[in-house]
Amino acid sequence: MSPRTVKAVHGVQQVAADPADEVAESARLQERESREELLESYGMAAFLDTADGARRRRILLRALCKSFGNSVRIGVGVLVLHPHTFDIGDAVFVGNQTFLQGRHDGHCAIGAHTWIGPQSYFDCRDLELGEYVGWGPGAKVLGSEHTGEPVDVPIIQTDLVIKPVRVGKGADIGVNAVLLPGVTVGAGAIVGAGAVVTHDVPDYAIVAGVPAKLLRYRKDPEQRA
Repeated sequence: MSPRTVKAVHGVQQVAADPADEVAESARLQERESREELLESYGMAAFLDTADGARRRRILLRALCKSFGNSVRIGVGVLVLHPHTFDIGDAVFVGNQTFLQGRHDGHCAIGAHTWIGPQSYFDCRDLELGEYVGWGPGAKVLGSEHTGEPVDVPIIQTDLVIKPVRVGKGADIGVNAVLLPGVTVGAGAIVGAGAVVTHDVPDYAIVAGVPAKLLRYRKDPEQRA
């Protein structure tokens, strides 16, 4: 069968304000319930594969997150650690069974219209995704690593170094790709499926491989300025 082209859906959707009753319920819960109670409620709603389950996830995450946009869709089985450190923009989609691992003193910003595929993993200790980022199913980002020093103790016992990870506007991260601590993926860049990104990726670059290497640019130099 020959390939066929269809129109994009997620990236072009219009942002509609969430129902007023949802927003009001989030505010009420935030005022009356503790973070622990809200997290317990979210845990029960996380695996409800119904329209009401999706609604409950929106309501509870709006109450828990630092900020939470309109038209956000949170899939079944999405787990969020330390959601109070998260800024989630309008029209973000988070696919089923994604794990967003925040930190109590961390920072995670997910830009508007970003699409995150199912079964993705995010170390959200210091992470920023720009607007309109595409994140392939199963892709991962790590934001910390052990120093490995001193060498005469197990590595897992050595200090953790948290390094910021940034993904620019309109970048696309392929299925099962891995971004390692401290890297920046530039605006409009493409990271190929299964790539392991160990160094910064320039704007509009296409990289692939293990470790990821530059294949070409999507724009001429004068267009990238």
